[in-house]
Amino acid sequence: MFIRILTLASLLILAGCASNPMTLAPQQTLQSPSQDSSQVVFMRSSFVGSAISASLYDVTDGNIEFLGVIVNGVKLAYSTTPGKHTFMVVSEAADFMEADLSSGKNYFSIVTPRMGAWKARFSLWPIKNEPSARYNTDMTEFNQWLNNTKLSTNSEQSLAWYEKNKTDIKAKYEKYWPAWQQKTDDDIAERTLVPNDGR
Repeated sequence: MFIRILTLASLLILAGCASNPMTLAPQQTLQSPSQDSSQVVFMRSSFVGSAISASLYDVTDGNIEFLGVIVNGVKLAYSTTPGKHTFMVVSEAADFMEADLSSGKNYFSIVTPRMGAWKARFSLWPIKNEPSARYNTDMTEFNQWLNNTKLSTNSEQSLAWYEKNKTDIKAKYEKYWPAWQQKTDDDIAERTLVPNDGR
């Protein structure tokens, strides 16, 4: 009986983690940014870790700006200023991606799962225009990610979630950011969107 209760509780927890507090954007066609802004499109499409949600942030210069919660099958479009930015994804742990953005261009990133101690963790990878990059716009998967994910935006529920959890988010940034800064230049370059990656 105890095992049955434990199993049921685990399933309920997973179901809760998989729920999407965001709302679908009324217009699903991805728009180009204005000529004085840049846009980064974050996508997530993987069966692995699909029961776990993650959250996204712009943490440029240590200022934490909540972008939204990203669950499997979703994409978020973030319009921002051109120039250098740092982004963060948080679940059990935090991971980062750098970007140097040109005005008037769309950039793309894929949120990928990796195994953590208790549940899936996530990484942010740039989708580059360079065919030799791990994730690039020439991959057949790129169009699948773009076409098969639903554009979502923040809702009252997701904003309330962040307000409730922002102290924990800040703690994870402070814990994992020093480790990111210890990465080699080559490692960080692999995880950076550069101006020519825009479309």
